[in-house]
Amino acid sequence: MRIEQISVTDSTNEYVKRYLGGGEDVIVCARRQTGGKGTKGRSFSSCEGGVYLSVLNFYRDFPAEHAFRIMTHSAVAVCRTACAFGVSPQIKWANDVYVNGKKLCGILIENGFGGGKVLWSITGIGVNVNNPLDGLENIAIGLSQAAGRTLSEDAVREELIANLQKSDSFDDYLSFVSFLGTEVTIVEGERSYRAVARRILEDGRLEVEERGNLRALSAAEIKLKLREGD
Repeated sequence: MRIEQISVTDSTNEYVKRYLGGGEDVIVCARRQTGGKGTKGRSFSSCEGGVYLSVLNFYRDFPAEHAFRIMTHSAVAVCRTACAFGVSPQIKWANDVYVNGKKLCGILIENGFGGGKVLWSITGIGVNVNNPLDGLENIAIGLSQAAGRTLSEDAVREELIANLQKSDSFDDYLSFVSFLGTEVTIVEGERSYRAVARRILEDGRLEVEERGNLRALSAAEIKLKLREGD
């Protein structure tokens, strides 16, 4: 896999798209992003001191119905990286990684489909390490803060890249999910209600139980709150 290091770009996801015609898997890493993107059109703070990279992967025979595995793989890679530095992470469905109730990273995935298959994917990952979190201290955390010591961004980046190139299973993903079996708040359009989170299906939907009825919900359609303030 080709690995490219750059100083600054607007978005590593946008930068890596220049390699879409090449057919070669590529990882692009940047010290800083000026236009980092989060999910649902949100901006992602990308000051120097964090780890920001995008992975372009090509596939030969990857059924579209298994696309959620791209998301679980990236979340597991981040969790394994945190564990390597003595930090205990948790995954909030679908792919948010939290430490001590605060968000450690952002993950944004773009997929290309054709003929019922995933042809390529771009996975953008931004991990807070030593970057300033001004105004976000109540909702975000850096890996150095969580570890209780100053970590090298280069060391974190190398560990993350190594974990992204390792294999993992759906059970590995579930091993970092701790809220199943508990009552959560579901925000669905204008409606907010309490339900018990039962399981995460392999297609990525969350099965919840509300007043004895089971429903499978998509992350694109709802917001999940594990606690007040989420």
